[in-house]
Amino acid sequence: MSTKAVFTMKLEPELRDEFMAATAEDDRPASQVVRELMRDYIKQRRQAREYDDYLRRKVEAARRQRDAGLHFSNEEVEAEAAARRVELLRRIGGEAGL
Repeated sequence: MSTKAVFTMKLEPELRDEFMAATAEDDRPASQVVRELMRDYIKQRRQAREYDDYLRRKVEAARRQRDAGLHFSNEEVEAEAAARRVELLRRIGGEAGL
């Protein structure tokens, strides 16, 4: 990959020295590591934006369903779950008595 741009940044001398020592330990060019860090950062930000968009769409869909009356209250959900548990326990009890 050819260099097409130069990136200059200010940082503390101690940070630079530690970074350069760490890349030298790994026998890797500092510029290669910085490029990888940049790519990783860009990827993380893209994934965060995609997740935020996904979550926003899910919330909007839920709000549309709520506004259309296509929802259940917590009490209704809990009552349905309790009824299912009772039915399952009844079935298990009936099968155990065979």
